[in-house]
Amino acid sequence: MPGTTEYPVQLIQPDGARVHNPEYQALVADIGPDELWQLYEDLVVSRRIDAEAVALARQGQLGLWAPLQGQEAAQIGSAHALRPDDYVFTSYRETAVAYCRGVDPGALTAMWRGVAHSSWDPDEFNITNPAIVVGAQGLHATGYAYAAHLDGAEIATIAYFGDGATSQGDIAEALTFASTWSAPVVFFCQNNHWAISEPVQLQSATPIAQRAVGHGIPACRVDGNDVLAVLAVTRRAAGRARGGGGPSFIEAITYRMGPHTTADDPTRYRTSAETEEWARRDPILRMRRLLEREDLFDADAQRRVDERADEVAHRVRSATLAMPDPDPLELFEHVYATPHSVIDAQRRDYADYLAADPADTGDIAPIPREEGVRS
Repeated sequence: MPGTTEYPVQLIQPDGARVHNPEYQALVADIGPDELWQLYEDLVVSRRIDAEAVALARQGQLGLWAPLQGQEAAQIGSAHALRPDDYVFTSYRETAVAYCRGVDPGALTAMWRGVAHSSWDPDEFNITNPAIVVGAQGLHATGYAYAAHLDGAEIATIAYFGDGATSQGDIAEALTFASTWSAPVVFFCQNNHWAISEPVQLQSATPIAQRAVGHGIPACRVDGNDVLAVLAVTRRAAGRARGGGGPSFIEAITYRMGPHTTADDPTRYRTSAETEEWARRDPILRMRRLLEREDLFDADAQRRVDERADEVAHRVRSATLAMPDPDPLELFEHVYATPHSVIDAQRRDYADYLAADPADTGDIAPIPREEGVRS
């Protein structure tokens, strides 16, 4: 029956203590010490990937990057709830989800470096590439989910988006279609409190999950910094989708600790007191405190996690710096699935332009750049 939880589901408090919640604890009853350590490792590694990519962007090696610091639990917990044949439609911040789906860390930055239209083959990992058009992936996920249902595929499709995207008509249309046609899609909203510089209060006067209830879709609010709680609610929603129960909506309440992108300065629109408050709810620190409370923390295991994080970060950096600049005419590849006369004409015109003498076109010849320095 459609409805939403009044308070966010929580299984781990910020101090690492367990929360007594039998209904949701049952959904993660199989998560033992080894699984807890794997979740912790993925949290740490994903943050290290993010830090390395931010550094690369600051150093001029990436054109842009959308940081995920603070949102690791929302992404890792939900990604661990998915099966290999489930399909993921992302926005532009789900780096941790891509990592959990098996995407090579060395491929994560290709699009952001501007050397390719995309960073990986979506069908190899069942996850789309970053989508800059806000909210569009909600419609894509709903259509894919409904088509998969018609084909008899018992899979879940999940769409990730932020609180700001819920103000887009695309998300409203996706909710309407999914509800009316019982499309097996999980709408996963990472409410990180800021749509660039606009606070969430300007997106919705009520909890965002209530919007789904208005469409007749069961909704759940969850502590997005609690990796076990996110895992539990996403398992339930994905199971509902696979079993033919229709769509679900999850509002993961989290916080974007860094800028919206590396082109943004969050100090211009939010206070340090706010970020300090959310830093005390850090998802990685919370998980470590849980391991310590339950006598599972081990210094050797922590060292292995740190070494893995360093290894992956090195892979991200070295692969990024080694990416060759593409041939300029590759810009016209993969725009359409089949040959297109307009694209063909544009390709010919651009090839002629590149072959022309700058003196003939009135352009200034490009300045040769130093070896290893990107213009």
